[in-house]
Amino acid sequence: MKKRKYTAVNILHNVRLVYRSVLFILLLISYISFRLNGGEEVTAAIESRPAILMVAWAIFVVEMVLRFFPSRLESPGCQKQFERNYIKTGKTDIVIPDNHAAVLVALIWISFNGLFGALHMVGFLDDGIMILLCSAYSVCDIICIQFFCPFQTWFLKNKCCSTCRIYNWDYAMMFTPLFFVRRSYAWSLLALSVALLIRWEITFFRHPERFSENTNAYLHCKNCTEKLCAHKKQLTSLWQQIEEYAAERIKRLKGVGGGGSQ
Repeated sequence: MKKRKYTAVNILHNVRLVYRSVLFILLLISYISFRLNGGEEVTAAIESRPAILMVAWAIFVVEMVLRFFPSRLESPGCQKQFERNYIKTGKTDIVIPDNHAAVLVALIWISFNGLFGALHMVGFLDDGIMILLCSAYSVCDIICIQFFCPFQTWFLKNKCCSTCRIYNWDYAMMFTPLFFVRRSYAWSLLALSVALLIRWEITFFRHPERFSENTNAYLHCKNCTEKLCAHKKQLTSLWQQIEEYAAERIKRLKGVGGGGSQ
């Protein structure tokens, strides 16, 4: 099998997966420790460690601010919005098959997080759970990019992340639970993520040709700087092999059992 090189974009995704996972573990430990000590305001536990809080806040702010500008260290999925990445194919028929599914995803996400929000408002969930939920989302975001994306598989049906209609929704989706956390650092992250989403949507409606593989050659496989599909295909192939092996083993066991009962 031909060995595939990791691209700079792919390496950056792995780095993000590591530090987001570490952050989630630290937050989880802090939350459990604070609860075991009978604390009432869990945000106080997080704020009692300002170094962790400020570093995490700064990292996410920098990540989002950089998304407003073209970068070679970002995925083509979010970079297709910029004029410099629009490579004309000569075709004028704009085809974006996952546009209607994007509305469905938005409704599902709002409803899903609305449930957590309702539980928070009645006091069943506290601010700590909402912050932990955001941190878990941040880890799942990279998992969706690197390994498996339920939105792509079940709803959008897009070819890959490069052609994804909602790629730049990630931070807004990630920080949705912060709407219910009345802290300036929480709302500032949410506000910046919403600004990023609004910028994306305005660009989409003004320049839909940049988002269509039919009109923008930047989205063609030969121009991809990420090559994440290779890893996802390897995982899919491995899963198929496991299923085939399991099916064969079950078949043999049934054969042995059937032969012994005669």
